[in-house]
Amino acid sequence: MGRPDRARAAAPRRAMGALAALLCAVVTVTLAAPSAPAATDPGDRKRTVDRKIDNLKDHLEDTSAALSKAYSSLKDTQDKLPAARDALDKARQAAVAADQAEAEATQQLEVAKANESKAQGDLEKATDEVAAGRKRLAQFAAQIYQQQGFGQLDVALSSTEPQDFADRLAMVDTVLDVQNRTMERLSTEQAGLTALEDHLSALRVDSDRKQKAAAAALKRAQAARQAAVQAQADLEALAATQTKAAKGYEDQLAADKKQLASMQAEAARLQKILAARAAAARAKAAAEAKKHPHNGGGGGGGGGGTSNGAGVLSRPVRTGWVSSEFGMRFHPIYHYWKLHSGRDYAVNCGTPVYAAAGGTVISAGWGGGYGNRVVIDHGLERGVGLASTYNHLSRIVVGGGHVSRGQLIAYSGTTGTSTGCHLHFETLENGNFVNPRKWLNTLS
Repeated sequence: MGRPDRARAAAPRRAMGALAALLCAVVTVTLAAPSAPAATDPGDRKRTVDRKIDNLKDHLEDTSAALSKAYSSLKDTQDKLPAARDALDKARQAAVAADQAEAEATQQLEVAKANESKAQGDLEKATDEVAAGRKRLAQFAAQIYQQQGFGQLDVALSSTEPQDFADRLAMVDTVLDVQNRTMERLSTEQAGLTALEDHLSALRVDSDRKQKAAAAALKRAQAARQAAVQAQADLEALAATQTKAAKGYEDQLAADKKQLASMQAEAARLQKILAARAAAARAKAAAEAKKHPHNGGGGGGGGGGTSNGAGVLSRPVRTGWVSSEFGMRFHPIYHYWKLHSGRDYAVNCGTPVYAAAGGTVISAGWGGGYGNRVVIDHGLERGVGLASTYNHLSRIVVGGGHVSRGQLIAYSGTTGTSTGCHLHFETLENGNFVNPRKWLNTLS
């Protein structure tokens, strides 16, 4: 019994049965289907979990430190799984987008190269045409040179008749007109050739730019695909860790429940002993009352107290604070309502523990899940058999006999089913657990 120190709350027992199968399928099913993005920031999720654990800390009595650790490991992996699935989903989306960008960049590069190739062909054709025009013009000039000029006056003076003179002038005009058109066409072709050269240069710059863009897109796509592969590997590793954590939790839960059963058996055994002692004490008191009818009854091992029992017991430790009160609670790990049968004092291990009242030590030693335990019978108080127990002790000082109020009996610890250093203090009436507040003084 006892309050765990920052213990972890457990997942529902019925969910554990399906957990192993779910985790075995996480690689094939979870990775194949897109998962919903994480609803909150991982830091916010952690703070939420921490708050829940803080709220449950008073409900984790009778939970071993090993079970608390196993559950903590399980919760850690459970809390990481949504973020890991979200990271994988985002990595896959990024890889798809990067592949699409690479395809588009590659297509644009192919178009740019096609345009460059066409412009190169047009330039070569224009270059050939200019070369051919220049060749024709050169041939024409050579012919004129070989004929020692072709001036209009020379042609005209060489004629012998008026009609021949007119015909020769018309022929000269035609030849000169052809020459002029040839030179104009050559000039136009030369200008077009220059424009084609400039266009080809621009297309080459564009092709180079798109070549670099395609290479960068390919690099990003490769990185995105690698990130997706890594994200999948991370999720698979986390799923394996989750499976292992779930198995460890299940094993420890079974061991913890076995220990809890031993605690319940010990509680039942103690109840019978105390009930029998109380009955014997009442019978003895009744016999004494018959012998001495004028004497008041009711005195016990502890003595004193008010009419309702308050103040009969003193605080068992002189430091620390009350971390958990007596009462019924729904246990988040075992999943049933059970009684937190005492009061927990948050103290360090090794804190002195004192007898709450005078009485007889009827048990001092190992109590299973209770750890090292001392039980003191205080005799009859207000007509009931009163007893107190001190649990999870690190060391016991008294092993039996009578003790006085305030006498050192042990030192606090975390033995047995306990998640941290504290003193679990109980009171019993006729063997039945009752709220210690009923018997403690108001300052306790």
